[in-house]
Amino acid sequence: MFTSLSPLSFFPVTPVLSVIVFCQVALVLLLALSCLIQSNGAGNVCDLGRRPSSRPHSVSILEFGAVGDGKTLNTLAFQNAVFYLKSFADKGGAQLYVPPGRWLTGSFNLTSHLTLFLEKDAVILASQDPSHWQVADPLPSYGRGIDLTGKRYMSLINGYMLHDVVVTGDNGTIDGQGLFWWDRFNSHSLKYSRPHLVEFVSSENVIVSNLTFLNAPEYTIHSVYCSHVYIHRVTANTSPESPYTVGIVPDSSDNVCIQDSTINMGYDAISLKSGWDEYGISYARPTANVQIRGVHLRAASGSSISFGSEMSGGISDVVVLDAYMHNSLSGIAFRTTKGRGGYIKEIDVSNIHMVNVGTAFLANGSFGTHPDSGFDENAFPLVSHIRLHDIVGENISIAGDFFGTEESPFTSVVLSNISLSMTNSGSPDDDSWRCLYVEGSSESVVPEPCYELMSFESSYGRAEAL
Repeated sequence: MFTSLSPLSFFPVTPVLSVIVFCQVALVLLLALSCLIQSNGAGNVCDLGRRPSSRPHSVSILEFGAVGDGKTLNTLAFQNAVFYLKSFADKGGAQLYVPPGRWLTGSFNLTSHLTLFLEKDAVILASQDPSHWQVADPLPSYGRGIDLTGKRYMSLINGYMLHDVVVTGDNGTIDGQGLFWWDRFNSHSLKYSRPHLVEFVSSENVIVSNLTFLNAPEYTIHSVYCSHVYIHRVTANTSPESPYTVGIVPDSSDNVCIQDSTINMGYDAISLKSGWDEYGISYARPTANVQIRGVHLRAASGSSISFGSEMSGGISDVVVLDAYMHNSLSGIAFRTTKGRGGYIKEIDVSNIHMVNVGTAFLANGSFGTHPDSGFDENAFPLVSHIRLHDIVGENISIAGDFFGTEESPFTSVVLSNISLSMTNSGSPDDDSWRCLYVEGSSESVVPEPCYELMSFESSYGRAEAL
C-alpha cells in the first residue's frame, strides 16, 4: 500500500511555515478566481458566443408556395412557414431553408428555436411597396419614431420576445432595396419612420452570421432590449449617399458580440444606443458588456463607431479592439447633449488602424435633437473613464475634438500609445486637437494633445498604472 506524501512532508513543519504556505495557496486561489471573473467580462463576451446548433427538423420555403423570381410576393409564404415551424419549438426547433433565387417579400416575424438559413445565391428582397410593411408603435425608450413623431414601419425581418433564434446561411443576401425609402426621407414624404432590415426586440440568445446585407432603409441590424446577441462574419453595405443609414445598433442590450465583419454605411457603421431623453431615462435599460473586434468599418458621413447620441439609459463596459476604420467622417465618436441624462463610461478602445478619417476622436456634449419638449433640461449626461490606446492613423485631418459642457465636463479620458499622421502637419493653421470642458491624461501621443488632456492625472489613469 502506498502512502500519499505531501510536498511539505519532506520539510520540517513549523507553525510559521504553515502560515506562509496557507497564504501562498490562498493568493493563488484568489488570482484564479480573479481571472475567472474577468473571463466573463466585456473583454471576453465574444468567447462565450456559440455556433448555430443544428435543428432536427427542416423545411424549404418552396413547400409553402414561394416563387424565387424576384417578382412574386412571398410574404404569405414566409408567414405560413414560420407559423408551421412554431410547432417544433418544444421538439428541438426547426430550420427554414431558403434556396437560391430572388425571394420578394414584405415584413414578417420569426419565432423561437428557429434557424433562418439562406443558401448561397439566395436573396431575400424587400418589397418597395409601403403597404407590404406592417406598422408598429414606437419603442417605449424612444417615445416616437426616429424620423417622424408617431408610429414606425416594422423591420423586414422581426423577432419579438424570442429565445434561441439564428439568422445565417452560406453567404446568402438580404437586400432592403433602400433607395425607395431614402428618396422618401429626402423628399419629406414618409408617412411613418423608416423600417430597419433586421430587428430583434426583447429577445435573448440571438445569432446573426455568414450573410450579406444590402441597402437597409435605415438600420441594418437592430437589437433592442436584448441579451446575448452574437453577430459574426456579416457584410453590410449601403451607398455612401444613403441618408442616416446605420449598420449594427446594439440598443439597450447586454452581452453583445460583433466580430469579423465588414460594414460600409452612409452614416454610422456601428452605433451603441440606449434610449432618448425622458423615455430612455424612464425605461432605464442600459447597453452594457459589449465587445467589438476584428471589424472593417466605413462611415461616409458619420462615425465608424459611435456612442449615442441616444444614450439616456446608459452605455458602459464596452471593449473595441482590432478594428480598421477608413474613409469615414470620424473614427470614434461619443455623442450626447443636455437633457439626455444617462452615461457613457468604462469604454476601452485599442489596436485601431485608421486611414483617411476626418476626425479620429470626437466627443461632443451638444449633439443631437430631442424627441419632444418634455425632456429635463437638468438631466446632464456623464461621460467618464474612456481609454483610447494603441492606435495609429494615416491621412487624418483632426486628431481630436473634445467638447464637454460646463455643467457636466468629460472626465477621466486617458490616451496612450497613439500615433496619427496628419494631413496638415506642420502647417501654420495646424489645429490637431480642440478641447473644452474635458479632463484627462495622456502618454506617448502624437501629435501632442491639448493641455486639458495632458495636465490632469485622472483616478482612472492612476488605477491603470497600479
